[in-house]
Amino acid sequence: MDKLAIAEVVQNWAVWRDAGDWERFRTVWHDDGWMTATWFQGPAEKFIEVSRAGFERGVSILHFLGGTSVDLNGERATAQTKMTISQRGLVDGIAVDVVCTGRFFDFFEKRAERWAIVRRQPIYEKDRMDPLNPDARLTLDAALLASFPEGYRHLAYLQTKLGFTIKHDLPQLKGQAVAQLYAHGRAWLEGTPSAFPS
Repeated sequence: MDKLAIAEVVQNWAVWRDAGDWERFRTVWHDDGWMTATWFQGPAEKFIEVSRAGFERGVSILHFLGGTSVDLNGERATAQTKMTISQRGLVDGIAVDVVCTGRFFDFFEKRAERWAIVRRQPIYEKDRMDPLNPDARLTLDAALLASFPEGYRHLAYLQTKLGFTIKHDLPQLKGQAVAQLYAHGRAWLEGTPSAFPS
């Protein structure tokens, strides 16, 4: 039942965030929840605020979920969920869609009989960019594209063109950052005081 409750929170995160249902979206987080993304790193409450502002001005970032795997130890859990992030925007005046495939890695805790997210860290595995008009001629700045990590370089490229500042050292399919994340997840399950590395 705990695993089902955790999976429901994961699903609610995507549905309520993408629908702009901000009050219910707030309930998937604990008060000290923390969100990391390519373009944002900070408290969940601030993430809600900036997501709402972007939603209202037409920023189009949507999420689609696949399967969820939950590791449970008492009042703590980690959950990995297959996902895609889909963002639409303009690159040099050409409308494009970027789809990034990866996983959400969530640190959960049960407090007062309620499971909610303490920390969400996406893992970025691969992405692509496509113009909405198949006849459009899209020429990317090769040096700028290459400056971003392989797992999310097209997403980072679009977001940079839209004015976002991108974090460059996020976990990908392989490498030190994702290995450290897995280690943090194991430590969380074993009772470490924080969901973050010391």
